[in-house]
Amino acid sequence: MRLRAAYGVLVLLALTAPFLGLYPVFLMKLWCFAMFACAFNLLLGFTKMLSFGHAAYFGSSAYVTGWLVAVHAWHTLEAVLAGVAVALLLGVVIGALAVRRQGIYFAMITLALSQLVFFVCLQAEFTGGENGLQSIPRGSVLGLGLGEDRTMYYFVFACFAAMYVLILRIVHSPFGQVLKAIRANEPRAVSLGYKVNRYKLLAFVLSAGIAGLAGSLKALVLGFVTLTDVSQATSGEVILMTLLGGSGTFLGPVVGAVVVVTLQEYLSDLVGSWVTVIIGAIFVICVMTFRLGFVGEIQRRFAATRASIE
Repeated sequence: MRLRAAYGVLVLLALTAPFLGLYPVFLMKLWCFAMFACAFNLLLGFTKMLSFGHAAYFGSSAYVTGWLVAVHAWHTLEAVLAGVAVALLLGVVIGALAVRRQGIYFAMITLALSQLVFFVCLQAEFTGGENGLQSIPRGSVLGLGLGEDRTMYYFVFACFAAMYVLILRIVHSPFGQVLKAIRANEPRAVSLGYKVNRYKLLAFVLSAGIAGLAGSLKALVLGFVTLTDVSQATSGEVILMTLLGGSGTFLGPVVGAVVVVTLQEYLSDLVGSWVTVIIGAIFVICVMTFRLGFVGEIQRRFAATRASIE
């Protein structure tokens, strides 16, 4: 009951945020990165697979969507779906190679292949190279124009809410229970007869697809795509968001995205490039004092309090 009330309050705040004096473009960027972090958490938090290259799906989907909308005048929904399809395809190819390995070997494969995607985006003509894609129109969805910031905001928030519910359903489904079993003890899951690599690959592809949707929406929100969206720095940021908020929790990645994006947005004008140092210091403090992340630590303390009362 308390959890439902908390979700209700958060949804109400999200729906009224554009009327509270908050910049809609900043809020949309926040929801895009929150979706990206939730997608990554599906992989790390619930399957225990650490990917160092998740920006490959985020950025490649953004490039495809932006290119189709800006150059070929595709409808927004079709371009977004095409971007997600490319992210899913990349997820299948990279995941099929990576899930055969575990631990640091898995992470290194994802890193190497994501760097390959980065160099393709750097050299390919349709991406604009170092200049990126500019002046990407938002278009319309089902006859609803997305040019106005508030309209676009509610579209982005609706996509985030749908993906958040989807992830909840995935984790609480029988498929999700198998993922948790793999996270807890992979050899035991194998001994029980589960085709572990198939489950891991499907989780990898789902995570890549949701990350791709986040990238496509970000391209439409900001109106441009650059190499930053597919760079290793962006892959590092999503890891930071997930661990800072709490890996393996549902709200943790959202909280982590809020913290990181807010710090980047409001501190960059004050301290410039030092914002990276500040975020790094916060991460170190969090690791030392909140090993489970903000949300994970709060949940642990509530559980301990409840156990002591009982």
